[in-house]
Amino acid sequence: MSRWIRLFLLVLTGLTACDFVGTWPQASAAADLEAVRDRGELVWGADQEGGGPHVFPDPDNPVMLRGFEVDLAAMLAEELGVLARFQQGQWDRLPLLLGRSTDCILNGIELTAQRNRDYRCSRPYYAYALQLLARRDSPLAAFEQLLTTAPRGRWQVGVLTGSAAEIFMRSRHDLAVDVIGYDGTIDSMEQLKTGVLDAAVMDDCIFTFYADRFAELRAVGRPFAGGFYTILTAHNTPQLAVAIDAGLGRMIADGRLQTLYDRWDMAGRQQILMLRDAAEIPASKPQSIWALCRETVPLLLESAAMTLFLSCISFPLAILVGLSVAIGRLHGPVSLRPLLVGYVELVRGTPLMLQLYAIFFLLPQIGLALPAIVAAILGLALNYSAYESEIYRAGLKAVSLGQFEAALSLGMTKWQALRYVLVPQAVRIVMPAVTNDFIAMFKDTSVCSVITVIELTKRYSVLALSTGRIMELALATAILYGAMSWPLSLLSHWFEHRLARSASAR
Repeated sequence: MSRWIRLFLLVLTGLTACDFVGTWPQASAAADLEAVRDRGELVWGADQEGGGPHVFPDPDNPVMLRGFEVDLAAMLAEELGVLARFQQGQWDRLPLLLGRSTDCILNGIELTAQRNRDYRCSRPYYAYALQLLARRDSPLAAFEQLLTTAPRGRWQVGVLTGSAAEIFMRSRHDLAVDVIGYDGTIDSMEQLKTGVLDAAVMDDCIFTFYADRFAELRAVGRPFAGGFYTILTAHNTPQLAVAIDAGLGRMIADGRLQTLYDRWDMAGRQQILMLRDAAEIPASKPQSIWALCRETVPLLLESAAMTLFLSCISFPLAILVGLSVAIGRLHGPVSLRPLLVGYVELVRGTPLMLQLYAIFFLLPQIGLALPAIVAAILGLALNYSAYESEIYRAGLKAVSLGQFEAALSLGMTKWQALRYVLVPQAVRIVMPAVTNDFIAMFKDTSVCSVITVIELTKRYSVLALSTGRIMELALATAILYGAMSWPLSLLSHWFEHRLARSASAR
């Protein structure tokens, strides 16, 4: 039995990692120095969605990547006598690529005690600090103002999920702020510009790079809570880690790193002076399983409750809209039917993530800013309503037309016949399929993390990144999903058996 449990955990973790990354691994497992040189390339992981000045598509040629870390990766690969090859991944889940499809992670990864424990961390290659941002018309003039409430309540502050900014802001329990995590670096700046947020906190180099693009924003006070960027490698690649450290040391000593930072307007001389004397951050001690449970299980349960809430609110709305669309297509005005068909095809033909982005990020551009939880409910309801409409349309067509005609002959109006004759029978017929869709929605709520809603999958991702306990947390998350969906599976089977008995009785 224990062997099957280990196999289940292995498969679950592998699938989770591949889902986080978005693609199946394309390279072999993390290679040590000799294997990297034999292969002839250093595979480095980063997230081009994170943007400048780290890694971003060239505006003139989107196929090409630019950024100071793109140049740094090429310089490091040259030091090793190989070529550099980029591997895309989502920023807060990049470490999951180590040992699967990358040799190292190079993407503004802050050096922390936890990362120093779970990975091999290179010597620092950049010194950053955090910067508080606000709109130019905002009353926010100093970081200390966050200790008291804003004019409209608690301050809404955006951060990059998994970043040092998020860790710092969430650790300050004395602040009157709601910390909202975003998957993209500039998402919080966009939301701040449109007035959804009151402030944002990010690495100073990121705001400096985008300052001209976001002229409506300003820096509040001086940078604070500084730290260093590091390059992550796997524990089983010690020679590669030593070679990377040696390469960085040579680039610092001969001035190439300073030249690189000057090229990107990143205060090269100041950087080198800080990097020469950068101190090592000691590794944190491993947590016991009981300490891990004590710290993470309440958070996972809270996020599971959010998953339940999103599903239980969104799905009835989806049923209501879907049933209305189905009735309209079959029995509504002829002029309305093409519009309903277009609605179904548009919603079915576009991804849920894109729909959520449009509701949450694009509507504020026209002055309609919805809270994240409202946007998530609306996005899920609209997306599933298209599928529900097709299910109910099939159920309505499965009811004999003679029953509808008989109801009309008895003096019922069309809508009375639909309400009392057709729809109740259609609902019984489609109930198993509807229940299955409800179970599917539990999993699809994970997409809502792109608009800052922290549900169960997102909470797992954040905790796995911060604690390094991927296997244990994956099992706990899977158990919670099973506990939520299993009763619904039983309900679906019960409906199927009941319908089967009804059919046989007739």
